[in-house]
Parts: sequence; structure tokens; C-alpha cells
Amino acid sequence: MRTLAVLLLAVCVATAAELRVGTGAVKITPPPGAPMAGYYYNRAADGVHDDLWAKAIVIDAGGERAAIVACDISGLPRPVIEQARREIEKDPGIPPGRVMISATHTHTGPVVLSGPTRYNLQGEMLRIGQQYAADLPKRIAEAVRQAASAVKPARVAAGRGREDSLTFNRRFFLKDGTVGWNPGKRNPNILRPAGPIDPGVPVVLFEAPDGKAMAAHVNYALHLDTVGGTEYSADYPYTLSRLLAQARGDDLLTLFSIGCAGNLNHIDVNWTDRQKGHNEAARIGTVLAGEVLKTMKRLEAMPAGSLRARSTTVELPLAQVRPEDLEWARRITPTFGTDKPAPFMDLVRAFKFADVAERKGAPLEAEVQVIALGDELAWVGLPGEIFTEHGLALKTASPFRYTVISELANGSLGYVPDRRAYPQGAYEAESARCGPGSGEMMVDAAVRMLVELRQAK
Repeated sequence: MRTLAVLLLAVCVATAAELRVGTGAVKITPPPGAPMAGYYYNRAADGVHDDLWAKAIVIDAGGERAAIVACDISGLPRPVIEQARREIEKDPGIPPGRVMISATHTHTGPVVLSGPTRYNLQGEMLRIGQQYAADLPKRIAEAVRQAASAVKPARVAAGRGREDSLTFNRRFFLKDGTVGWNPGKRNPNILRPAGPIDPGVPVVLFEAPDGKAMAAHVNYALHLDTVGGTEYSADYPYTLSRLLAQARGDDLLTLFSIGCAGNLNHIDVNWTDRQKGHNEAARIGTVLAGEVLKTMKRLEAMPAGSLRARSTTVELPLAQVRPEDLEWARRITPTFGTDKPAPFMDLVRAFKFADVAERKGAPLEAEVQVIALGDELAWVGLPGEIFTEHGLALKTASPFRYTVISELANGSLGYVPDRRAYPQGAYEAESARCGPGSGEMMVDAAVRMLVELRQAK
């Protein structure tokens, strides 16, 4: 009996020693003049406040590997993801289904051109944008190669902080019975928020056996649209990363991914101060860094376990578009990028109608991906700007103690409201290319895979 106990102990020690982790970071800041993403008008970048990065964490458990990547980009088109995954599959040899690539959704990053686009680009701005998009997959793959070549023994811990003073639901019930989007500070017509927030701050920390911090994955459900202007910036994750490195060591790589924040932003309608610019981004990053550092004091060590991954493609119904809608859109869309563009919401609806009609009835294909390490920690990737109600439902239904959900992962399908939001209207629902029930379909798919991976531990 004693011999058996010794053997079991040896197996456990060997399994624990099998966890290895590596990190990589590649600069992806475009040259000046590139088109900037995030709004319904053209902007050419004219400076750099802070560089943009593709950051990667490669996890190796018992010879099984997976990569988690986040890019300081507004959104990554599916063809760019697929090309990056092909590069990664060639070298360092990680299969596409084990590579999760997300965009942080910074609004002070470049447009990543791929196929039809609402941006009416010409000349040098178009040339720079096309070259950038062509080069980006190789840069993303290089970050993963760096991480894979640097793997070394590690241990992992996870925790969940709470920060409810930074993120706000930007949809509100108004006194006239409608739902408004970003209705303005101290607007007397506001009744109450039309939905919840997700204050959770999941933190996954990878350390060397001697306790030296190697990588932190921080996730938070808050839009990255605090800066504006024409300088490249990673927005508030820039300050977050800088402060965590100052506190835990310069070698710490902080990989930030955005949670389900499709209907959340940083605007506090009860606070009269202007909330825009680099100072506001620094304030948010500082407060968030403080919560992450507090959370790091109470992290739970994750027991050694196997690394598993699954993904599935969910076919989402299209939003309804009538023939008269498309005819109207054909008159509106050419005004984009001109001196006299159509009103904002007209542009929103027109581009949505055009995009949906372009599919000729073919459903939107959404990859839902799950990666699990052991039986207590899992990552989920969803390819759109997901309403926070979906994220909260998924966390509640997950059988894992810690479930980190990254939106805008492995694609960018636009807004994914919950069923209740569609008849309410306002910007996100009016913009959504997918039809009612789409988000719930993705949540169901993710939960099924989480349960399967939990049972396969």
C-alpha cells in the first residue's frame, strides 16, 4: 500500500512539473497615415501615444499546447485570424483549434482591411491599410513563436476581483418609453439603466517556481473608447500593463482581453466631468490595476491538470432586411467619407442593410471556442461585441470555478444583443447583423463544450 502511495505521489509531482508557460510580444503599431478604426468617419493616424502590441501566452501541459493571444486592435476579420492560425500551425506547430486570438477593441488602433468595408479609403491611406492587413498575420504568429520558444516550468493561480466604479451600461430606459443609447450626462429624461454591468475582474497569473511573475491575463468588460483623437494608443490597458510591471517586475507580460462589453462603456451619466482623452484612460487603467493587485493577494493555486480545447461553428440567423431597406441603403452609403455624410444612425442602418444583403441569405458563421486547464480554469472566445447579459449567463452556467470570456475572439461579427434588446432598438440593436437569439445560441454552444471538457478532465 505504501508503494502505491509513493507511486501516486510521484505521478502527481511529475504532472505538476509538466506545466510550462512562455510569453511573447510583437509590436504591431502601423506607420503614420494608416486609417483608424472605431467610428463612422475616416481618421488618419498622425502620431503614437503608446505602441500597439500582439501579446501571446503559450501553455504547455504534458506536451499539449495552446496559445492565448490578444491584439491592440478594434476588431480582427476572420480571414486575418485564419491566416495567422495557418502561420502558427506551421511554426510552432499549434493546431488552429488551440489558438485563441482576440482583439482588445481599442478605438485608437488601425482599421484592419479584409473584404468589403464601410471605410471609403483612397490613395496613401488605402495603400498603408492594405499593407498593414497583409503583414499582420505574420506579426501575430511571431508573438506565438516567441512564446513557444520561451516556455519554462510554471505554476498558475486564478482569482476574481470586483470593480464596479468604472463600467456602466450605456443603454437607458427614458421617460418617453424608449430605450436610449449614451443619452448624455445628467440627462433629466433618464429613468434607469436598461441592463446590468459585469464588475468581475478575472485574473490568471503564471509564475515561475521561484515565485517570479511571468504573465498575467486580465479580463474586464468595458469598452476601450476613452481616448479618441488621432494618436495610436492601446487605451486603458496601456496604463494597466505599465503599473502591473512596476509592481510585479519588468518581465511581467500583462495580456488584457475585453469581456462581454457590447452594451457597456465608461461614461458615468451622474458625473459631470468630461470623460475623454489620455488622462481618462490613465485613470481607468490605474483603478483597474489597483483591483488586480489586490486580487493577486488572494489568488487560488490551480491544481495541475490536462490541457483541452474545443471549438464549434454556430450558424447565426441574419437580421431581417426588406427590399426597400436595401434600396434606401444604396442612397445613403455613398455619403460616408464625404464632406456631407448622412446622419449617424442613417449610416449605421445603411451599412447594416448592405452587409446583410451581401450574404444573400447565408447565415453568419460564429466560432465559439473553449480552452480548459485542469478542472477549475477555462477560457471562452466569442466572435463579436457581446452583450454583458450573455457573459453573465455563461459564467453562471459554466462548471468551472474560473471562466474567462473574451469577446471579439477569432472574428468580428459586430454587436450581439440579447433577445430583449432587439425590440427596444437603439444603436447596438439597430447595428446588429445577426438576428434575435444569436447570442443565446453561442452561450448554449459554449456551455455544452465547457461541460464536455469538465467531464473529460
